[in-house]
Amino acid sequence: MSIVVRIDVELAKRKLSVGDFAEQIGLTPANVAVLKNGRAKAVRFSTLEAMCRVLECQPGDLLEYVEED
Repeated sequence: MSIVVRIDVELAKRKLSVGDFAEQIGLTPANVAVLKNGRAKAVRFSTLEAMCRVLECQPGDLLEYVEED
């Protein structure tokens, strides 16, 4: 099982920098980088909600389940 994080795609679509995004959702740029690079072990629902609010998207736009071979 693998979860692919697509935060970078949504940021690029909106031409939004990691720093600006981090400020708008209340995280440090370092923590956004951890999420963006798929190194996070968990995501709080409040963080996911803030990301979706700022990016005007659904959770499925940010996270995708991909079956491993």
